[in-house]
Amino acid sequence: MSMVFDTHAFVQCLTGVGMPEEQAEALADEQVKLIDERLATKADVANLELRLIVRLSGMMAVAVGAVAVLVEPL
Repeated sequence: MSMVFDTHAFVQCLTGVGMPEEQAEALADEQVKLIDERLATKADVANLELRLIVRLSGMMAVAVGAVAVLVEPL
């Protein structure tokens, strides 16, 4: 899933305050790369959450089983 970033509006904003258009466009390109490569989306976080729940559930099951085996019967 790709995030929406309006590069045109970004460039217009920067050139509107005096930045040369070439520099503004280069900065917009780098911002797009940063957003696409480094920021997590809600879907990314939800996927990670699900994977963590599954992994922790498995670890909990193993821990409970180990305790059950190690505890001496009364």
